[in-house]
Amino acid sequence: MQGDIIHYQHHKQQHSPPIFFNSSSDFGSSISGGLFLEPTVPDSFIRLLRIYPESNPQRRVRSSGALFLSVTLPNEEGKRFPEHKSYIVQKQQRKVHTVNNRVRGGSAVNTTKHLWAGAIAAMVSRTCVAPLERLKLEYIVRGEKRNILELIKTIAITQGLRGFWKGNLVNVLRTAPFKAVNFYAYDTYRKQLLRFSGNEETTNFERFIAGAAAGITATSICLPLDTIRTKLVAPGGEALGGVIGAFQYMVRTEGIFSLYKGLIPSIISMAPSGAVFYGVYDILKSAYLHSPEGMKRIKNLHKQGQELSAFDQLELGPVRTLLYGAIAGACAEAATYPFEVLRRQLQMQVQSTKLSTLATFVKIVEHGGIPALYAGLIPSLLQVLPSASISYFVYECMKIVLKVE
Repeated sequence: MQGDIIHYQHHKQQHSPPIFFNSSSDFGSSISGGLFLEPTVPDSFIRLLRIYPESNPQRRVRSSGALFLSVTLPNEEGKRFPEHKSYIVQKQQRKVHTVNNRVRGGSAVNTTKHLWAGAIAAMVSRTCVAPLERLKLEYIVRGEKRNILELIKTIAITQGLRGFWKGNLVNVLRTAPFKAVNFYAYDTYRKQLLRFSGNEETTNFERFIAGAAAGITATSICLPLDTIRTKLVAPGGEALGGVIGAFQYMVRTEGIFSLYKGLIPSIISMAPSGAVFYGVYDILKSAYLHSPEGMKRIKNLHKQGQELSAFDQLELGPVRTLLYGAIAGACAEAATYPFEVLRRQLQMQVQSTKLSTLATFVKIVEHGGIPALYAGLIPSLLQVLPSASISYFVYECMKIVLKVE
């Protein structure tokens, strides 16, 4: 067999050097190899060995009183030896390929579950807070000056109860992929940074970096849907005929890049927003899990396991998950709200009167002062608090239900 080591011993003499069969020789009708022979081996024995022309010629090499003979031995009745080593290697390679395919398949399924968890969280949270979202847009887009109660009364009288969910379908279509990408990107970036650093736990800096990168990624992918939604809610948006009509109108009149209006301020706002949102939540979560109460809860979860419901399996518990999500959302909204106002104003501009980002910022301040950059902050916070808390709550529950790794 190839790779075997053979030692030849003659009476009390020392062992001859080992023989290494050539691993590249072909197991066909013969086997190529070599033998270390003692000098006392008679020539009659050597003549019994048939030398095949296709093999290496006979070589005698003197080394420490021994003779090395390179020969090719015929196998029994010309039968081919099974290529044991090649077969084993091929079998092992097939096993490796099978394992790799399973890993890739499992990773794809887990990614899909992860994205669905984020999408469902966005659908539920946005639908629950759609009326508050509508009020916020009235203040930002239409420049509403009335107080909240008067605005609620006006919408209820003129448009009915459905008026509070106006544009919610587009909002869900925009938010579902955005949150799906956002949550998944954050978890992915955070894990990669943790692996790169080699730490046992993610640092606060890594959390903020991962959150910022996730916000940029999600914004770059999902901004067109947000632009279309803003166009529909703006004055005259009813005449565009829905999502497809608004899309066709914008592409036809302003070009495809009009869907990316406000991309720069959107990225500038979403980077710190994502950093604060995910960073604050993870910091609060980590602080609790390292507390005596948190460690006790984790031990109880490990003991009871699958016997608990999805709500009870939450590491923070239902109340803390909702509370920490609300705090994270409020911090992120307050820190980046001026960018939100600027982005909405840029999306409202038409090609003929389009201003640069800086010029638009100056115009907002000139007309309403610094408070104009925070127009609608109160209804926005009222919308963000339940939205962020519900979003995180549903997301964490869906990860348990879908068994996201």
